[in-house]
Amino acid sequence: MKLNRRIFNKQLLISAGGLTLVNSLPFNLQVKSEKKGLGIALVGLGSYSSGQLAPALQETSECHLAGIVTGTPAKEKQWAQQYDIPQKNIYNYQNFDDIKDNDDIDIVYVVLPNAMHAEFSIRAAKAGKHVICEKPMAMNVEECDAIIQACNDADVKLSVGYRLQSEPYTQEVKSMVREKTFGEVRYVQSDAAYISRGNPDQWRLNIDLSGGGALMNMGVYAIQSNIYGSGMNPISVTAQEYSTRPEYFKKTDETITAQFEFPNGATGNMMTSHNIRANRHYTSCDNGWFELQPANSYGPLKGRRSDGTLIEFPHRSQQALQMDDFARHIAQGTVNRAPGEMGKRDMIIVEAIYKSIRNGGTRVDLDLGNLGIVSEK
Repeated sequence: MKLNRRIFNKQLLISAGGLTLVNSLPFNLQVKSEKKGLGIALVGLGSYSSGQLAPALQETSECHLAGIVTGTPAKEKQWAQQYDIPQKNIYNYQNFDDIKDNDDIDIVYVVLPNAMHAEFSIRAAKAGKHVICEKPMAMNVEECDAIIQACNDADVKLSVGYRLQSEPYTQEVKSMVREKTFGEVRYVQSDAAYISRGNPDQWRLNIDLSGGGALMNMGVYAIQSNIYGSGMNPISVTAQEYSTRPEYFKKTDETITAQFEFPNGATGNMMTSHNIRANRHYTSCDNGWFELQPANSYGPLKGRRSDGTLIEFPHRSQQALQMDDFARHIAQGTVNRAPGEMGKRDMIIVEAIYKSIRNGGTRVDLDLGNLGIVSEK
């Protein structure tokens, strides 16, 4: 396992007896005792960073909020005061590359509109920082490849912001599929949708910034749900698009449905929308079924099985679990639950769905076997 000295130092401090060992080491250490684990800088301080990620970083045990990157000077002062962020750890989009010289920051979390994911993920990698890129990974497969290549070239780790990959309800679904609790999977249904009533000028409705509508937002969760709910990558997809509010969804998709075929003959359906409320996962097997409802929201989630068993876990911040998982992957070599190849796989499926819609709902074959992610771990 390859660890640089700074990350090794920080990991020692959060392990049993680490401080005693640190004091005997021959090199100097500068680690604040109140800061746990690896330092994360959030790039983009919109609603997801302010409402979810920053609060989650107050609950993490393997990482902490170390820096911010924003184009709004007023936010610099507000965040610095609220989260005790020193001025030297505050950047804007112009001087962002200077982050390479900041040893307080180990991980850069890109939380910008989709069109900016590739640029800042690549810049972060070139600065020698590990990268979390918020979902969807990029605007297209080509950009996914560029991000993966940049991280490989810089020898840094890459993860996609798939919070559900780290939470226990999703892990339980994967376990039941893997262990064939109810036999072979025959059908999967996944719905991930909400009603957008907000500002018509928001970036998610701007095709140049979002790259798409519901599919590029909640749709990736519906795709993922079909995959981990079957334990397989799909081999084909057929898709349809519906619009009832064209005056609001002028250039982005409002509602998309898609049907998947899996290698064992199982089928799957997904629905995603910016104009419907839906939040469910359902898997039907030879000898029973299980479901989560809600399945995609920030929690608490809820599940049940056909044998009457409730699926219940204590609620914890999904974002805290996600970021701790990635920090452990970097520092301890544990599994990367949402690697870049997973983000690329999902973008291949997104592009196939759009292709099917453009071609009048025709079947599009998928070849996903060369990505190294055959089924969900």
